[in-house]
Amino acid sequence: MEFIKPFITSILMGLTLLSYAQNQNTEVNTGIAKSLGIYIFPSNNQSQETLNADEMACYHWAMEQTAYDPINPTKVAAQEVDSSKRKGSTIVGAAGGAATGAAIGAIAGDAGKGAAIGSVVGGLRGRRAKVVGDHVEQQQNIETAKAQEQELKDNFIKAFSACMEGKGYTVK
Repeated sequence: MEFIKPFITSILMGLTLLSYAQNQNTEVNTGIAKSLGIYIFPSNNQSQETLNADEMACYHWAMEQTAYDPINPTKVAAQEVDSSKRKGSTIVGAAGGAATGAAIGAIAGDAGKGAAIGSVVGGLRGRRAKVVGDHVEQQQNIETAKAQEQELKDNFIKAFSACMEGKGYTVK
């Protein structure tokens, strides 16, 4: 029988805390704010229904202000790198390699053979440099697109937060 008393005491304490939380309007917000990673506190004892309605109104207002919808986020496409210029880099590399090869070949006694070897090596080097450069540029374009998407989301959160604060909530 002694073990029942602490059990009943803990149940009563839990019910008391639950009742207190409901009277203090400290229900857990599982709405729009939570999905945005922000916390809303009803500073003026707004009810949960009022909070939900205010969140929805601010959601629509923020969408109008920012042209961004976090439920269907705008995808910013990364600019594609123009890889059609690879032939030009091969030709330029081949010309430079041929000139270098001809100079080395002239020293060795066969400028024509040196130029041919130099043009192949230079062409391959020029093409490889262009491929690597294109890859680096494409990665930069992807990062730029991600940053633009984040900026759109951040602007929406600012607008949503400003609206909720205007309706008497504390927003963090």
